[in-house]
Amino acid sequence: MENGMQQRIAPVDGGRPTGRFRNTTYVINESRPYFDAAHANDLMAVQGRSTTGRTVILGNGPLDSRPEVIDYVRCSYLGLDNHPMVVAGAIEAIEAHRSLHWSCARTRLNFDLLAELEAILSKMFCARVLAFSSVMLANLGAMPILASGQLTGGRKPVVVFDRIAHISLAYHKPMVADETRVETIAHNDIDALDRLCRENPVVAYVCDGVYSMGGNAPIKELRQLQERYGLFLYIDDAHGISLFGRQGQGFARAQFPQVLGDRTIIAASLGKGFGASGGILMLGTAGQETLFRRYSIPHAFSAAANLASVGAALGSCKIHRSAELGQRQRRLGQRIELFDRRVTTAEQGNSLPIRMIAIGSEAKAIGIARQLLEGGFYTSVTFFPTVGQGKAGIRVCITADHEVSDIERLCDRILEKVTDTTDKPWTGTRVP
Repeated sequence: MENGMQQRIAPVDGGRPTGRFRNTTYVINESRPYFDAAHANDLMAVQGRSTTGRTVILGNGPLDSRPEVIDYVRCSYLGLDNHPMVVAGAIEAIEAHRSLHWSCARTRLNFDLLAELEAILSKMFCARVLAFSSVMLANLGAMPILASGQLTGGRKPVVVFDRIAHISLAYHKPMVADETRVETIAHNDIDALDRLCRENPVVAYVCDGVYSMGGNAPIKELRQLQERYGLFLYIDDAHGISLFGRQGQGFARAQFPQVLGDRTIIAASLGKGFGASGGILMLGTAGQETLFRRYSIPHAFSAAANLASVGAALGSCKIHRSAELGQRQRRLGQRIELFDRRVTTAEQGNSLPIRMIAIGSEAKAIGIARQLLEGGFYTSVTFFPTVGQGKAGIRVCITADHEVSDIERLCDRILEKVTDTTDKPWTGTRVP
Protein backbone atom coordinates (compact mmCIF):
# COMPACT_ATOMS: atom_id res chain seq x y z
CA MET A 1 0.00 0.00 0.00
CA GLU A 2 2.82 2.40 0.88
CA ASN A 3 4.60 2.10 -2.48
CA GLY A 4 1.49 3.06 -4.40
CA MET A 5 0.76 5.90 -2.06
CA GLN A 6 4.30 7.22 -2.30
CA GLN A 7 3.72 7.75 -6.01
CA ARG A 8 0.61 9.76 -5.22
CA ILE A 9 2.23 11.98 -2.60
CA ALA A 10 5.70 12.53 -3.99
CA PRO A 11 6.87 16.09 -3.18
CA VAL A 12 6.29 18.73 -5.84
CA ASP A 13 9.20 20.95 -6.83
CA GLY A 14 7.83 24.32 -5.72
CA GLY A 15 11.10 25.96 -4.68
CA ARG A 16 11.97 27.23 -1.24
CA PRO A 17 9.99 30.20 0.08
CA THR A 18 11.57 33.62 -0.28
CA GLY A 19 9.33 35.78 1.91
CA ARG A 20 10.14 36.40 5.55
CA PHE A 21 6.68 35.57 6.90
CA ARG A 22 4.62 34.34 3.97
CA ASN A 23 5.31 31.14 2.03
CA THR A 24 1.85 30.38 0.67
CA THR A 25 2.87 29.06 -2.75
CA TYR A 26 5.53 26.78 -1.29
CA VAL A 27 3.16 25.41 1.36
CA ILE A 28 0.45 24.66 -1.20
CA ASN A 29 2.82 23.04 -3.67
CA GLU A 30 4.50 20.87 -1.05
CA SER A 31 1.39 19.82 0.85
CA ARG A 32 -1.12 19.32 -1.96
CA PRO A 33 -0.11 15.68 -2.60
CA TYR A 34 -0.61 14.83 1.08
CA PHE A 35 -4.00 16.49 1.15
CA ASP A 36 -4.98 14.71 -2.07
CA ALA A 37 -4.04 11.34 -0.60
CA ALA A 38 -5.83 12.03 2.70
CA HIS A 39 -9.00 13.07 0.90
CA ALA A 40 -8.80 10.04 -1.42
CA ASN A 41 -8.65 7.82 1.66
CA ASP A 42 -11.72 9.50 3.23
CA LEU A 43 -9.66 10.91 6.09
CA MET A 44 -10.52 14.60 5.55
CA ALA A 45 -13.72 16.57 4.89
CA VAL A 46 -15.67 13.67 6.37
CA GLN A 47 -19.43 14.08 6.78
CA GLY A 48 -21.33 12.53 9.63
CA ARG A 49 -23.77 12.88 12.49
CA SER A 50 -23.01 12.54 16.19
CA THR A 51 -25.22 10.32 18.31
CA THR A 52 -24.28 9.60 21.92
CA GLY A 53 -20.85 9.82 23.51
CA ARG A 54 -18.13 9.87 20.86
CA THR A 55 -19.99 7.77 18.29
CA VAL A 56 -20.38 9.32 14.84
CA ILE A 57 -22.43 7.94 11.94
CA LEU A 58 -20.53 8.64 8.72
CA GLY A 59 -21.85 9.71 5.35
CA ASN A 60 -25.32 10.72 4.17
CA GLY A 61 -28.65 9.00 3.65
CA PRO A 62 -30.69 6.78 5.94
CA LEU A 63 -29.00 6.47 9.34
CA ASP A 64 -29.45 2.71 9.60
CA SER A 65 -27.37 2.13 6.45
CA ARG A 66 -24.37 4.23 7.45
CA PRO A 67 -21.24 3.01 9.30
CA GLU A 68 -20.47 4.05 12.86
CA VAL A 69 -17.04 5.01 14.15
CA ILE A 70 -15.59 6.16 17.46
CA ASP A 71 -14.39 9.72 17.01
CA TYR A 72 -10.95 10.78 18.25
CA VAL A 73 -10.88 13.98 16.18
CA ARG A 74 -13.18 16.38 18.02
CA CYS A 75 -11.55 18.46 20.75
CA SER A 76 -14.52 18.38 23.14
CA TYR A 77 -12.24 16.98 25.81
CA LEU A 78 -14.88 16.94 28.56
CA GLY A 79 -17.61 15.66 26.25
CA LEU A 80 -19.74 18.77 26.73
CA ASP A 81 -20.61 19.38 23.08
CA ASN A 82 -23.35 16.75 23.35
CA HIS A 83 -24.46 17.77 26.83
CA PRO A 84 -28.24 18.39 27.20
CA MET A 85 -27.67 21.65 29.10
CA VAL A 86 -25.49 23.03 26.30
CA VAL A 87 -27.97 22.07 23.59
CA ALA A 88 -30.91 23.39 25.61
CA GLY A 89 -29.08 26.68 26.23
CA ALA A 90 -28.69 27.27 22.49
CA ILE A 91 -32.37 26.59 21.82
CA GLU A 92 -33.58 28.73 24.74
CA ALA A 93 -31.49 31.72 23.63
CA ILE A 94 -32.91 31.69 20.11
CA GLU A 95 -36.46 31.30 21.40
CA ALA A 96 -36.00 34.16 23.89
CA HIS A 97 -34.90 36.63 21.20
CA ARG A 98 -36.78 35.05 18.30
CA SER A 99 -33.58 35.64 16.36
CA LEU A 100 -30.23 34.03 15.62
CA HIS A 101 -28.09 36.98 14.60
CA TRP A 102 -28.02 40.79 14.68
CA SER A 103 -26.26 42.27 11.65
CA CYS A 104 -24.50 45.17 13.31
CA ALA A 105 -21.17 45.90 14.94
CA ARG A 106 -20.89 45.48 18.68
CA THR A 107 -19.99 49.14 19.10
CA ARG A 108 -23.65 49.79 18.26
CA LEU A 109 -25.92 47.05 19.61
CA ASN A 110 -25.43 43.86 21.60
CA PHE A 111 -27.58 40.95 22.73
CA ASP A 112 -28.31 41.23 26.44
CA LEU A 113 -27.47 37.53 26.77
CA LEU A 114 -23.99 38.20 25.40
CA ALA A 115 -23.39 40.79 28.10
CA GLU A 116 -24.62 38.24 30.65
CA LEU A 117 -22.21 35.63 29.27
CA GLU A 118 -19.22 37.98 29.44
CA ALA A 119 -20.11 38.95 33.01
CA ILE A 120 -20.39 35.31 34.13
CA LEU A 121 -17.13 34.32 32.43
CA SER A 122 -15.38 37.35 33.92
CA LYS A 123 -16.39 36.23 37.39
CA MET A 124 -15.50 32.58 36.74
CA PHE A 125 -12.05 33.36 35.32
CA CYS A 126 -11.20 36.43 37.47
CA ALA A 127 -10.56 38.56 34.39
CA ARG A 128 -12.30 40.99 32.08
CA VAL A 129 -13.65 38.65 29.41
CA LEU A 130 -14.59 39.65 25.86
CA ALA A 131 -16.35 37.09 23.65
CA PHE A 132 -15.71 36.68 19.93
CA SER A 133 -17.11 34.42 17.21
CA SER A 134 -13.86 32.43 17.18
CA VAL A 135 -10.39 32.36 18.72
CA MET A 136 -8.95 33.26 15.31
CA LEU A 137 -10.93 36.51 15.36
CA ALA A 138 -9.95 37.18 18.96
CA ASN A 139 -6.28 36.84 18.02
CA LEU A 140 -6.74 38.91 14.87
CA GLY A 141 -8.19 41.73 16.94
CA ALA A 142 -5.47 41.56 19.57
CA MET A 143 -2.28 41.33 17.51
CA PRO A 144 -2.17 44.87 16.03
CA ILE A 145 -3.06 46.41 19.40
CA LEU A 146 -0.26 44.45 21.06
CA ALA A 147 2.22 45.44 18.36
CA SER A 148 1.26 49.12 18.54
CA GLY A 149 2.56 49.54 22.08
CA GLN A 150 -0.85 50.45 23.49
CA LEU A 151 -0.56 47.61 26.01
CA THR A 152 3.05 48.36 26.98
CA GLY A 153 3.00 51.98 28.05
CA GLY A 154 3.23 53.41 24.54
CA ARG A 155 6.52 51.64 23.75
CA LYS A 156 6.29 49.18 20.90
CA PRO A 157 7.51 45.77 22.04
CA VAL A 158 9.67 43.33 20.18
CA VAL A 159 7.04 40.64 19.54
CA VAL A 160 8.52 37.15 19.88
CA PHE A 161 6.59 34.14 18.55
CA ASP A 162 7.18 30.57 19.62
CA ARG A 163 8.14 28.70 16.44
CA ILE A 164 5.21 26.30 16.68
CA ALA A 165 2.63 28.81 17.91
CA HIS A 166 -0.73 27.97 16.37
CA ILE A 167 -1.42 29.27 12.87
CA SER A 168 -4.19 31.47 14.30
CA LEU A 169 -1.32 33.36 15.96
CA ALA A 170 1.52 32.98 13.47
CA TYR A 171 -0.71 34.04 10.55
CA HIS A 172 -0.63 37.60 11.85
CA LYS A 173 3.16 38.02 11.81
CA PRO A 174 3.19 40.28 8.70
CA MET A 175 0.62 42.59 10.28
CA VAL A 176 2.60 42.73 13.51
CA ALA A 177 5.81 43.33 11.54
CA ASP A 178 4.18 46.36 9.92
CA GLU A 179 4.08 47.92 13.41
CA THR A 180 7.18 46.58 15.14
CA ARG A 181 10.05 44.09 15.08
CA VAL A 182 9.10 40.40 15.00
CA GLU A 183 11.28 37.52 16.15
CA THR A 184 10.65 33.77 16.12
CA ILE A 185 12.43 31.47 18.56
CA ALA A 186 12.66 27.72 18.94
CA HIS A 187 9.82 25.99 20.74
CA ASN A 188 9.83 26.74 24.49
CA ASP A 189 13.33 28.26 24.26
CA ILE A 190 13.44 30.12 27.55
CA ASP A 191 17.15 30.96 27.18
CA ALA A 192 16.56 32.71 23.84
CA LEU A 193 13.60 34.60 25.29
CA ASP A 194 15.67 35.63 28.32
CA ARG A 195 18.38 36.97 26.01
CA LEU A 196 15.85 39.02 24.02
CA CYS A 197 14.42 40.42 27.25
CA ARG A 198 17.92 41.49 28.36
CA GLU A 199 18.67 43.11 25.00
CA ASN A 200 15.40 45.00 24.50
CA PRO A 201 13.47 47.34 26.79
CA VAL A 202 10.04 45.90 25.98
CA VAL A 203 9.29 42.35 24.82
CA ALA A 204 6.02 40.49 24.23
CA TYR A 205 5.92 36.71 23.87
CA VAL A 206 3.21 34.94 21.85
CA CYS A 207 2.63 31.24 22.43
CA ASP A 208 0.07 28.52 23.08
CA GLY A 209 -0.80 27.31 26.55
CA VAL A 210 -1.53 23.77 25.41
CA TYR A 211 -0.22 23.04 21.92
CA SER A 212 -2.57 21.41 19.41
CA MET A 213 0.01 18.78 18.46
CA GLY A 214 0.86 17.98 22.09
CA GLY A 215 2.86 19.58 24.87
CA ASN A 216 2.53 22.90 26.67
CA ALA A 217 4.18 26.22 27.41
CA PRO A 218 6.46 26.44 30.47
CA ILE A 219 4.18 28.85 32.32
CA LYS A 220 6.26 28.89 35.52
CA GLU A 221 9.41 29.93 33.67
CA LEU A 222 7.51 32.50 31.59
CA ARG A 223 6.11 34.07 34.74
CA GLN A 224 9.62 34.30 36.16
CA LEU A 225 10.73 36.24 33.07
CA GLN A 226 7.66 38.42 33.42
CA GLU A 227 8.55 39.25 37.02
CA ARG A 228 12.22 39.85 36.16
CA TYR A 229 11.84 41.90 32.96
CA GLY A 230 8.20 42.97 32.69
CA LEU A 231 7.70 40.55 29.79
CA PHE A 232 4.23 40.82 28.23
CA LEU A 233 2.63 37.40 27.76
CA TYR A 234 0.00 36.63 25.13
CA ILE A 235 -1.08 33.01 25.56
CA ASP A 236 -3.60 31.18 23.38
CA ASP A 237 -4.98 28.47 25.65
CA ALA A 238 -7.64 27.19 23.23
CA HIS A 239 -6.83 23.55 24.05
CA GLY A 240 -6.39 24.07 27.79
CA ILE A 241 -9.60 25.81 28.80
CA SER A 242 -12.01 23.92 31.10
CA LEU A 243 -9.57 21.08 31.76
CA PHE A 244 -7.96 22.70 34.80
CA GLY A 245 -9.20 24.81 37.67
CA ARG A 246 -12.22 24.57 39.94
CA GLN A 247 -14.33 26.51 37.44
CA GLY A 248 -12.40 25.53 34.34
CA GLN A 249 -10.03 28.50 34.20
CA GLY A 250 -7.75 26.46 32.00
CA PHE A 251 -4.13 25.35 31.88
CA ALA A 252 -2.68 28.87 31.63
CA ARG A 253 -5.07 30.95 33.76
CA ALA A 254 -4.91 28.47 36.63
CA GLN A 255 -1.16 29.18 36.95
CA PHE A 256 -1.48 32.96 37.34
CA PRO A 257 -2.43 34.94 40.45
CA GLN A 258 -6.06 35.83 41.09
CA VAL A 259 -5.44 39.27 39.57
CA LEU A 260 -4.27 38.77 35.99
CA GLY A 261 -2.50 42.14 35.81
CA ASP A 262 -1.66 44.41 32.91
CA ARG A 263 1.07 42.25 31.31
CA THR A 264 -0.89 39.11 30.47
CA ILE A 265 -3.65 38.32 27.99
CA ILE A 266 -5.05 34.82 27.64
CA ALA A 267 -7.10 33.80 24.62
CA ALA A 268 -9.25 30.71 24.83
CA SER A 269 -11.87 28.72 22.96
CA LEU A 270 -15.47 28.17 23.98
CA GLY A 271 -15.70 25.41 21.37
CA LYS A 272 -13.27 22.78 22.65
CA GLY A 273 -13.20 21.71 26.29
CA PHE A 274 -15.89 24.30 27.03
CA GLY A 275 -18.30 22.49 24.70
CA ALA A 276 -20.03 25.47 23.10
CA SER A 277 -18.78 27.79 20.33
CA GLY A 278 -16.71 30.96 19.96
CA GLY A 279 -13.60 32.42 21.53
CA ILE A 280 -12.68 34.78 24.35
CA LEU A 281 -9.96 37.11 25.53
CA MET A 282 -9.15 37.33 29.24
CA LEU A 283 -7.89 40.86 29.95
CA GLY A 284 -6.44 42.20 33.17
CA THR A 285 -7.50 45.84 33.38
CA ALA A 286 -10.46 48.13 32.74
CA GLY A 287 -8.32 50.21 30.41
CA GLN A 288 -7.52 47.20 28.27
CA GLU A 289 -11.19 46.29 28.09
CA THR A 290 -12.16 49.76 26.90
CA LEU A 291 -9.35 49.74 24.34
CA PHE A 292 -10.35 46.38 22.89
CA ARG A 293 -14.06 47.15 22.78
CA ARG A 294 -13.33 50.25 20.68
CA TYR A 295 -10.37 49.24 18.57
CA SER A 296 -10.29 45.45 18.21
CA ILE A 297 -11.38 45.12 14.59
CA PRO A 298 -13.60 42.01 14.96
CA HIS A 299 -15.31 43.65 17.94
CA ALA A 300 -15.74 47.12 16.45
CA PHE A 301 -16.51 46.25 12.83
CA SER A 302 -17.95 42.75 12.84
CA ALA A 303 -21.03 41.06 14.25
CA ALA A 304 -20.97 39.24 17.56
CA ALA A 305 -21.23 35.52 18.12
CA ASN A 306 -24.71 34.31 17.20
CA LEU A 307 -27.32 33.58 19.85
CA ALA A 308 -27.04 29.80 19.56
CA SER A 309 -23.36 30.10 20.48
CA VAL A 310 -24.11 32.47 23.33
CA GLY A 311 -26.89 30.29 24.71
CA ALA A 312 -24.79 27.15 24.46
CA ALA A 313 -21.97 28.88 26.35
CA LEU A 314 -24.39 29.99 29.06
CA GLY A 315 -25.50 26.36 29.37
CA SER A 316 -21.89 25.29 29.72
CA CYS A 317 -21.31 27.94 32.40
CA LYS A 318 -23.90 26.19 34.54
CA ILE A 319 -21.90 22.95 34.26
CA HIS A 320 -18.65 24.77 34.99
CA ARG A 321 -20.10 26.12 38.23
CA SER A 322 -21.29 22.71 39.39
CA ALA A 323 -19.68 19.58 40.81
CA GLU A 324 -20.06 17.91 37.42
CA LEU A 325 -17.08 19.80 36.03
CA GLY A 326 -14.68 18.20 38.52
CA GLN A 327 -16.20 14.79 37.87
CA ARG A 328 -15.60 15.15 34.14
CA GLN A 329 -12.06 16.45 34.66
CA ARG A 330 -11.25 13.39 36.77
CA ARG A 331 -12.90 11.05 34.27
CA LEU A 332 -10.76 12.56 31.51
CA GLY A 333 -7.62 12.08 33.60
CA GLN A 334 -8.42 8.42 34.08
CA ARG A 335 -8.78 7.88 30.34
CA ILE A 336 -5.51 9.66 29.60
CA GLU A 337 -3.74 7.42 32.12
CA LEU A 338 -5.30 4.33 30.53
CA PHE A 339 -4.04 5.32 27.08
CA ASP A 340 -0.57 6.01 28.44
CA ARG A 341 -0.39 2.58 30.04
CA ARG A 342 -0.92 0.99 26.63
CA VAL A 343 0.80 3.26 24.11
CA THR A 344 4.05 5.18 24.60
CA THR A 345 4.20 8.69 23.17
CA ALA A 346 6.29 11.81 23.71
CA GLU A 347 3.39 13.23 25.76
CA GLN A 348 3.23 10.25 28.11
CA GLY A 349 2.70 11.21 31.74
CA ASN A 350 1.37 14.73 31.24
CA SER A 351 -2.24 15.54 32.10
CA LEU A 352 -3.17 16.90 28.68
CA PRO A 353 -5.62 15.04 26.41
CA ILE A 354 -3.67 15.18 23.13
CA ARG A 355 -1.45 12.25 22.14
CA MET A 356 0.67 12.14 18.98
CA ILE A 357 1.58 8.83 17.37
CA ALA A 358 4.79 9.83 15.58
CA ILE A 359 5.20 8.01 12.26
CA GLY A 360 7.50 10.12 10.07
CA SER A 361 6.54 9.14 6.53
CA GLU A 362 3.44 10.90 5.23
CA ALA A 363 2.53 7.79 3.22
CA LYS A 364 2.75 5.53 6.26
CA ALA A 365 0.77 7.94 8.43
CA ILE A 366 -2.05 8.17 5.90
CA GLY A 367 -2.03 4.40 5.48
CA ILE A 368 -2.26 3.78 9.24
CA ALA A 369 -5.02 6.37 9.69
CA ARG A 370 -6.99 4.68 6.92
CA GLN A 371 -6.62 1.27 8.57
CA LEU A 372 -7.73 2.73 11.91
CA LEU A 373 -10.80 4.15 10.18
CA GLU A 374 -11.59 0.78 8.64
CA GLY A 375 -11.37 -0.65 12.16
CA GLY A 376 -13.96 1.84 13.42
CA PHE A 377 -11.73 4.65 14.79
CA TYR A 378 -11.55 8.10 13.20
CA THR A 379 -8.29 9.87 14.10
CA SER A 380 -6.49 12.93 12.69
CA VAL A 381 -3.63 12.25 10.32
CA THR A 382 -1.21 15.18 10.59
CA PHE A 383 1.36 16.26 8.01
CA PHE A 384 3.00 19.37 6.56
CA PRO A 385 2.25 22.23 7.04
CA THR A 386 0.65 21.31 10.40
CA VAL A 387 3.90 19.53 11.31
CA GLY A 388 7.28 19.49 9.61
CA GLN A 389 7.93 17.56 6.43
CA GLY A 390 8.81 13.96 7.18
CA LYS A 391 7.29 14.26 10.67
CA ALA A 392 3.77 13.04 9.95
CA GLY A 393 1.74 11.26 12.58
CA ILE A 394 -1.64 10.42 14.03
CA ARG A 395 -3.26 12.76 16.57
CA VAL A 396 -5.57 11.20 19.14
CA CYS A 397 -7.89 13.46 21.14
CA ILE A 398 -8.94 11.68 24.34
CA THR A 399 -12.18 12.79 25.98
CA ALA A 400 -14.14 12.13 29.15
CA ASP A 401 -16.90 10.66 26.98
CA HIS A 402 -14.79 7.81 25.63
CA GLU A 403 -15.67 4.52 27.24
CA VAL A 404 -12.83 2.47 28.72
CA SER A 405 -13.47 -0.16 26.04
CA ASP A 406 -13.15 2.55 23.34
CA ILE A 407 -9.67 3.46 24.60
CA GLU A 408 -8.55 -0.16 24.97
CA ARG A 409 -9.70 -1.17 21.50
CA LEU A 410 -8.04 1.88 19.91
CA CYS A 411 -4.76 1.07 21.67
CA ASP A 412 -4.94 -2.52 20.43
CA ARG A 413 -5.50 -1.30 16.90
CA ILE A 414 -2.68 1.26 17.04
CA LEU A 415 -0.17 -1.29 18.33
CA GLU A 416 -1.26 -3.79 15.68
CA LYS A 417 -1.33 -1.47 12.67
CA VAL A 418 1.85 0.47 13.38
CA THR A 419 3.72 -2.82 13.71
CA ASP A 420 2.11 -4.25 10.54
CA THR A 421 2.91 -1.17 8.49
CA THR A 422 6.48 -0.64 9.65
CA ASP A 423 7.51 -4.25 10.35
CA LYS A 424 8.78 -2.99 13.71
CA PRO A 425 7.29 -3.20 17.18
CA TRP A 426 5.85 0.10 18.36
CA THR A 427 8.15 1.90 20.78
CA GLY A 428 6.60 5.35 20.74
CA THR A 429 9.47 6.90 18.82
CA ARG A 430 9.47 8.14 15.28
CA VAL A 431 9.52 5.35 12.73
CA PRO A 432 12.02 6.11 9.93
